[in-house]
Amino acid sequence: MGVTRRIVFPALRILIWAVIAVALLQLAFGGGSTPTGDPGAGPDEPSAVFEEPQVEVTTATITNQVTLAATIVADGAVTARANLDGTINYFEVDEGALVTEGDRLLVIRQETPRDPVESTDDEGNVTVTPRSPEVTTTVVRAPASGVVRFSVLEDQAVSIGDAVATVTPGTFSVLGSLTPEQQYRLISAPAEGQVEVPGGPAPFTCTGLTTGVAVGADGAPDQQPDGEAQAPTDGTTVQARCSVPAEVTVFPGLTASLVITSGEAADALVLPVTAVQGLFETGVVWVVGPDGEPEERPVTLGLTDGELVQIVDGVAAGDLVLEFVPGAEIEPIDPYAMDPGLG
Repeated sequence: MGVTRRIVFPALRILIWAVIAVALLQLAFGGGSTPTGDPGAGPDEPSAVFEEPQVEVTTATITNQVTLAATIVADGAVTARANLDGTINYFEVDEGALVTEGDRLLVIRQETPRDPVESTDDEGNVTVTPRSPEVTTTVVRAPASGVVRFSVLEDQAVSIGDAVATVTPGTFSVLGSLTPEQQYRLISAPAEGQVEVPGGPAPFTCTGLTTGVAVGADGAPDQQPDGEAQAPTDGTTVQARCSVPAEVTVFPGLTASLVITSGEAADALVLPVTAVQGLFETGVVWVVGPDGEPEERPVTLGLTDGELVQIVDGVAAGDLVLEFVPGAEIEPIDPYAMDPGLG
């Protein structure tokens, strides 16, 4: 045991330190030479091959369905206007009466002076006989059905175009703003939409769907939107609007979702919208050729659902195209959004 401690253990320590020293010298002066291959070759350098992602033209059923964040608004009062220069002769209905579109509201009277009649007797005396004015009357009718409120008094002078009354229909509409992309998708909009009011009645169909520029301060003068239900507009906001059925109970200011379905195509050739430059009527895709090089190709477009777009002409099923338009900005992937547990 004494020999082991005095001779064997010290010898093992020396051997271990020698191995460590040789290894350190190799790392310091030997570099990262590869164990095989060309002895003169340097260390391996990292490398990567980047390929643009591709997608295949496939067939699918595509539905052009647009969902809007909407609001319930009270339909504005409709203005009745004077259609003759004159004075208010008399009213046909009382203030606050319930009228039907086309009902008589009031009568305007116009008096036009006439030249007097001159006559000469046998002795040459001239007699001037005044004549009563020419009288013209016209009726102002209700422009809509609802409750009438007058803004003029009897015998008040008015001019053509002056507001003489308003009719409040007591009905409601669904109103939602459209983005430029949604405007293109609804160029051939249907006449109705599906509405859902959270916490309200069952989903229902609204009718008389229209799209157009919102009425601003300088908009159409014959309709006065409910100011509390609509935000101010500069006249450039495009909106979709449809009427709530009379039997459905709603209130101004309620939020709603308005779903407008404008066409469906079955077994259509489709591509992701990211693969197409342009999304209305015409576009461009980059088809991958046999040599692997992309080739720019014009295509004719049909419906889109916001994720896929119908290709009417220009490519065939099975063609490979670049998944992203060259040069287009691609939103970075948020790893926390994909896996909430990473937060």
